[in-house]
Amino acid sequence: MESPVQNRAEQNINRDKFSIPMAIIVAGILIGGAIYFSSVKPANIPVNGNGAAAITLAPVGAKDRTLGNPNAKVTLVMYEDFQCPYCGAVSGLLPTDAPVMQSLRQGDPAWTPFMPEILNNYVKNGDVLFVYRDYTFLGPESVESAEAARCAGDQGKFWEYHDYLFAHQSGENQGNFSNTNLESFAKGLGLNTAAFNQCLISNKYAQAVADSKTEGDNAGVTGTPKGFILKNGKIVSTIDGAEPLSSVKPKIDAALQ
Repeated sequence: MESPVQNRAEQNINRDKFSIPMAIIVAGILIGGAIYFSSVKPANIPVNGNGAAAITLAPVGAKDRTLGNPNAKVTLVMYEDFQCPYCGAVSGLLPTDAPVMQSLRQGDPAWTPFMPEILNNYVKNGDVLFVYRDYTFLGPESVESAEAARCAGDQGKFWEYHDYLFAHQSGENQGNFSNTNLESFAKGLGLNTAAFNQCLISNKYAQAVADSKTEGDNAGVTGTPKGFILKNGKIVSTIDGAEPLSSVKPKIDAALQ
């Protein structure tokens, strides 16, 4: 069976099946743009006596969704929101002509998403452990989609569902990630729909998603994407907003030294 990383190309089929009008997409990008630029500002985090940010990043544990070698030298913890267009952009799962991709490349013609490189090389070869965490701050469909991905995880398909959500973004809280569509996504991925639907409507993972948001707050997260690069369990660098590969790769390489 192929891994989620190897199988991503297959997961982007039928991209238009659940799309909504471009006007809504553009509106979502405009909203997301404001969120992104706010996310890259320094967070208002208390400082300790040494002038260092007094944040608390929850340790990586069994509750986390991870890819790669658990004993990797470096860990990348990413807080993301499935509705966040810039999270979709850095995932590399959006089409190149998506409005957010065009917007980023207008600002930096050489802008390239960093996650494909991190997953296909650093994670795949065992150098980096990737950790995905929910930071559901954009509205109710952020919460619903996060819970749905965890329900898919009950059937061993969290990463497939994770990729599908990012590949099918269409605005924020416009109905694209309604329960009806989330159930359709599960069916399209071959999940046991009865079990998935029961998990979703029962709000089985509501508390876990809420707890992840709280943990993100405690870590000083104010927007997404937000990443923490750890070496020996200690934060050595961060990813703030939709940074390009050219910015993230040197940070990972430095941590691996």
